[in-house]
Amino acid sequence: MTLEQFQAQIQPSLAARDQLVTLQGQTVDSRTQRVASGSASLNLAQLVVNSVRGDVTEGENGSLYAAMGYIPKNERRSGLARKGSTATPVSTTAVKPEATAVTTAK
Repeated sequence: MTLEQFQAQIQPSLAARDQLVTLQGQTVDSRTQRVASGSASLNLAQLVVNSVRGDVTEGENGSLYAAMGYIPKNERRSGLARKGSTATPVSTTAVKPEATAVTTAK
């Protein structure tokens, strides 16, 4: 086999490897763009939520606020948790000895 024949036969493998390197670079670029545009989108979404919260007819207790995935203010818990004693109480009952019958043999 000549060098040219060998290079011709491995060319598809080398082309696939080059394509993978190119695609990996594009993946990194796409992820960077996603992060940059994602933060801008989150800021815009937060402005929409704030406008719903500030609306007189909706507010933080409105159905639209709940439909957006938030918990309405009147349904939130207070956050106060009274934690009781976690130790189990010790029983203080005394064990009475059993009465034994004494039998005498005659």
